[in-house]
Amino acid sequence: MRYTIEHESMHSIRLHIALLRITEAEADTLEYYLRDKVYVNSVSVNDRTGMVFIKVTDKAAYREELLRSVEEFSFDDPHALSLVPENSGRMLNRKYRERLLLACLSRAMQVVFLPDRIRFWWTVIKSIRFILKGMKSILKGRVEVSVLDALAIGVSLLRGDYNTASTVIFLLDTGETLEEWTHKRSVNDLAGALSLNVYRVWLKTSEGEVLTDVKSVCAGDMIVVHTSNIIPLDGKVVSGEISVNQSSMTGESVPVVKQPGGYVYAGTVVEEGECVIEVKSTAGKGKYDQIVRMIEESEKLKSETEQKAFRLADSLVPYALLGTGLTYLFTRNVSRAISFLMVDFLCALKLSMPLTVLSAIKEAGTHSISVKGGKFLEAVSKADTIVFDKTGTLTKAQPKVEKIVTFNGTDENEMLRIAACLEEHYPHSMANAVVKEAETRGLLHDEMHTRIEYVVAHGIASEIDGEKAIIGSYHFVFEDEECRISSEDKAALEALDNSCSHLYLAINKILKAVICISDPLRKEAAEVIDLLHGLGIKKICMMTGDNKNTAERIASELNIDEFHAEVLPGDKAEFIKREHEAGRKVIMVGDGINDTPALSEADAGIAISDGAAIAREIADITISADELYELVTLKEISDAMMDRISSNYRFIIGFNGMLILMGMSGVISPASSALLHNTSTIASGLYSLTPLLKNIDILNILTYS
Repeated sequence: MRYTIEHESMHSIRLHIALLRITEAEADTLEYYLRDKVYVNSVSVNDRTGMVFIKVTDKAAYREELLRSVEEFSFDDPHALSLVPENSGRMLNRKYRERLLLACLSRAMQVVFLPDRIRFWWTVIKSIRFILKGMKSILKGRVEVSVLDALAIGVSLLRGDYNTASTVIFLLDTGETLEEWTHKRSVNDLAGALSLNVYRVWLKTSEGEVLTDVKSVCAGDMIVVHTSNIIPLDGKVVSGEISVNQSSMTGESVPVVKQPGGYVYAGTVVEEGECVIEVKSTAGKGKYDQIVRMIEESEKLKSETEQKAFRLADSLVPYALLGTGLTYLFTRNVSRAISFLMVDFLCALKLSMPLTVLSAIKEAGTHSISVKGGKFLEAVSKADTIVFDKTGTLTKAQPKVEKIVTFNGTDENEMLRIAACLEEHYPHSMANAVVKEAETRGLLHDEMHTRIEYVVAHGIASEIDGEKAIIGSYHFVFEDEECRISSEDKAALEALDNSCSHLYLAINKILKAVICISDPLRKEAAEVIDLLHGLGIKKICMMTGDNKNTAERIASELNIDEFHAEVLPGDKAEFIKREHEAGRKVIMVGDGINDTPALSEADAGIAISDGAAIAREIADITISADELYELVTLKEISDAMMDRISSNYRFIIGFNGMLILMGMSGVISPASSALLHNTSTIASGLYSLTPLLKNIDILNILTYS
């Protein structure tokens, strides 16, 4: 592609594309193609002027590579096209801008050029939609805001005051357009900010399974997914059988079995089994609509405060009608009576409340916190109890293998190689430690096993060279699987360091090795616990499968109020049930498959991002694995969201109540009431989009608002 360089600075470059015209779709293709480059921070492509503004991490180092990428770019490149979401937002914004501009021009033309008689009939025709909507509401036995709108317009027309009727229609149309645009933009922006957080996939090749960047996968490629993996791309099962949790997509609570020929969707999770999938939709496609549906579903999960506000606003409509009648009865002034009809409370509440929630969810996203609905933010705000899993949550996100103790004369590196081969399919912190240690030692661990079986909260079982291989907890290896150890090795087993976590590896029912993994506490854990106490969390608990001595030591170090050791997954869920029975609101924080029952039971289940995919799927909220401070940020955002919902509610009721009183007393006309009402509605909506936390960069405010 030909271009000219218009301007360069230390970290940015501005180009002009040498084309007469760029379509919106082409501008999106170029923008997302450049965004995909690891050295590019941000890109803006203007489809009207052909200008491209690019910010680069290190322009001196990457300038030539960037310019070469632009030269090689083609609007027909399948890879570039695959990066563009199904709805980028560019066309959405232009559509509504043009609709508003045309509405304003049309209004001006009517006022200036149309004769009074034509304006009157034009207003009558435009009013039919609002009057019919009000009549439908009455016929359904509901007295809603649409009834007030229909009465205000109808009474004005009957009085011959078509100017007021025309103004009200224009303001209602404009308000609806702005409300629809703001809402869709919020959903679109949030959908664009969310992702599946899947960067690499197992690509099936003639040489076996190869770990590959998801962006390099094309339609028609074969990928392999295993138990607890998130399905990264839409496709069709060609071999194998899996049980898929697709509740985020379809709402089904029961896992669905997928056999060859069955279609699977990006973002759903494999609960059991493994299969080969033929990719149908590449990265950037297929998942967008799913994310939008998730967000729209999340709006149905409105907080109790929102629902109460909406119910109250609806309940005020009959009183508005009563007020209209009484005002006319006592004043015999139709204009004053109509003032009651020009103002309602629901419009502003319907706009500002959901936008506050969407803004809070988006703001949480800027802190690497993914939230599935306002209901869960409210639960976090109201929670007085929080339950932590220990491993991978309170402890460091990247445990380290300290040593490997071998038995029965086995080779240490060979045992580690086998363990890494079994563990690499399961994204848990302990498994990651094993795989990383094998990588550090330069050990290759090609697929050497048959189908893997994951036993929740216990371990992994498979076959290697016809012999059963298992790795997992002491209980799983020695009690469930009844593995043995020679008498001369028992002393070494009993001498294992209790300060480490242990993974036991057995082959053919004989213990071969114990992998000792140090699991240090996160350096910020103690401070986070104190901050959560300060933010109103009265009871902080830790539940772990570790022994009592280890749990007691950690609880004392972290100032934890209560701890339970040697627990099973069901024990965590039962504990939360008992807390509910005691009248408490509970948050659960975990990262493993064994935490999923408790995550489901809690008022707000919070998963760690690098934990098991199924834990992230079931959880209501996901936080980054980098640090626990995000829990504090989440609590602050949740509290701020609830405060804003309350303040918006008070403003809307107070301001609109004042407009009604001013209209009744004749201080302002019905048209002025409608104008002020709609203006305040838009203002409250825009205010709802501003950041909740004060330390957000002002640039973010301007960009989003």
